[in-house]
Amino acid sequence: MSIALVFPGQGSQAIGMGKGLADQFPVARAVFDEVDDALSQKLSHIMWSGPESDLTMTANTQPALMAHSIAAFRVLQTEADLSLDDIAYAAGHSLGEYSALCAAGALDLQTTAKLLRIRGDAMQAAVPAGEGGMAAILGLTLEQIEDVLTSSEADCQVANDNSPGQVVISGTAAGMEQASQSLKEAGAKRVVPLPVSAPFHSRLMKPAADKMAEALSQAEVNAPQVPVIANITAQPVETPDEIRKLLVEQVTGRVRWVDSVSFIRSNGVSHFLEIGTGKVLSGLIKKIDREATITTINGPDDIAEYQSHH
Repeated sequence: MSIALVFPGQGSQAIGMGKGLADQFPVARAVFDEVDDALSQKLSHIMWSGPESDLTMTANTQPALMAHSIAAFRVLQTEADLSLDDIAYAAGHSLGEYSALCAAGALDLQTTAKLLRIRGDAMQAAVPAGEGGMAAILGLTLEQIEDVLTSSEADCQVANDNSPGQVVISGTAAGMEQASQSLKEAGAKRVVPLPVSAPFHSRLMKPAADKMAEALSQAEVNAPQVPVIANITAQPVETPDEIRKLLVEQVTGRVRWVDSVSFIRSNGVSHFLEIGTGKVLSGLIKKIDREATITTINGPDDIAEYQSHH
């Protein structure tokens, strides 16, 4: 049976994430310990005890979500005999692409944690708080939204193509206000501002992309053992140089989630495992393709349920 692994991005975090796995499985506990060591910080303590204001800081959220995903993945490998041979593709949403690369063996765990800390810090620092934002646009197609953004000349762009009817835009505060107005006039059902601290996946993130280029140039990257679908191309990446290049482009570029899921489906894979915190991707995948089956692997109960079926 061929499976695609998918790994969540920012917005899925919650206090207590991963704690059940750490309490029950030594292999999961080891992941959290290793990430704490890599960052010289008790990130696991923030994940399990808060405060929430610390967990939602981008520099903490990014490695935290990855740590939970990799802990859950390693438990599946040890407890449910999930092997890389069973996996046709791996993909992740934004920072989740790093989780996918780690699961596929392209990045080791410590490197992944350190890169995500740099990425979180750099994204936070790229634009002062309050000067940029993101919003989900509901009820217009991607093409309609692109047309409105072009004609209104608002300083923002499409950041995430998440599912049919859910597109996220990102830009300056003024640009977002202008675009929101124009999109409502064009028939958007709702414009929902997102609780993020910066305009991710927009041109404004250029300083963060430069920092990532420098960090990735020094990081050890291997060829993945499983094809990883890059957000920016919605195609598999195979070489370390290509991985580096696309992770840099991803900071300012669009997360092509619809195209990524469609690519996986068109290559004959219908079963997705969402690994880590929350069920955001499961909801998106269902909207992209009703025929897809999705299993979420979040805590010990999910592991037990998965074991009983395999």
